[in-house]
Amino acid sequence: MFQEYIDRIAQLTNFEKEDILNKKFLLEEDTNIKIYYAPHNEFINKQAKILIVGITPGWTQTQIAYKTANQEIKKKNKMNDILKQCKYNSRFSGSMRKNLIDMLDQIKLNKKLNLNSSSELFEEGNNLMHTTSLIKYPVFINGKNYNGHNPEILKNTLLCNYINRYFINEINELQNIIIIPLGKAVEEVLTNMSNNSLIKNNYTILYGFPHPSGANGHRKEIFQENKKNLINIINNINID
Repeated sequence: MFQEYIDRIAQLTNFEKEDILNKKFLLEEDTNIKIYYAPHNEFINKQAKILIVGITPGWTQTQIAYKTANQEIKKKNKMNDILKQCKYNSRFSGSMRKNLIDMLDQIKLNKKLNLNSSSELFEEGNNLMHTTSLIKYPVFINGKNYNGHNPEILKNTLLCNYINRYFINEINELQNIIIIPLGKAVEEVLTNMSNNSLIKNNYTILYGFPHPSGANGHRKEIFQENKKNLINIINNINID
């Protein structure tokens, strides 16, 4: 879909909400739900062994992806390189990335992967990790980031359509993966997919991994409750 929006992205000179969250980039809407295009999740790292799944790109990720795409278009880079750079720059940016790395290190994923720290997963050229969202493009409810609730994903036709159209195909591009769902809303969808045999390749799901957002007030408590089990799962996984 990037080709369809490349000229509009190139014409941007400002990157505030009013510049991006408007009709030029609106994909679909239903009552108070609006889904906009963003170049954040267009690149797929098919070599990945770790798949981290969020709900949907938030505003911060969306803004970074647009800024990156605009800059890379002006450099006349190839489309795949532009999309890869959008992914690298915007995935779990800010404090969320710091929290995520800390939890991954605590469950010793870095040791399993022979890394000094899970921060190395975010370095350019590291092909061990792929990050994505259940809903590929940013979703806003009454202008605010969608958090996976109200409406519940599996009870909303529009949101389910995006999962069926994009996410199921994306996850099946990856082989022998450890899937880390960020929070209960993502877990519920992955459980539904697993129960209905929609994930075709070998996989292990790390249930009980909390969303790393600083706004998640129960993050530390949930993590400590599930930490021992998460370590055990990691220890028993064979990563080839």
